[in-house]
Amino acid sequence: MHAFLEYVVKGLVQYPDAVTVTPVEREGTTVYELRLHPQDIGKVIGRQGMTINAIRSLLLAGSAKKGMRCTLEIVEEKQ
Repeated sequence: MHAFLEYVVKGLVQYPDAVTVTPVEREGTTVYELRLHPQDIGKVIGRQGMTINAIRSLLLAGSAKKGMRCTLEIVEEKQ
């Protein structure tokens, strides 16, 4: 799932080198923390959250097929 997320997100953004996906285990669920260049956050979220919700749906379906529970969060770096 990690490689899938990186592939999808890097295809959407202007700065693919700034994309990092970090898996964190929380209460039996793998939370993928997504860090991006500040200018790319809007592209990944999309209008009214459509893009990020589509990515989350694909992640949910793919992880359920493998018997896992996964979700995705965008982490904004404080500067």
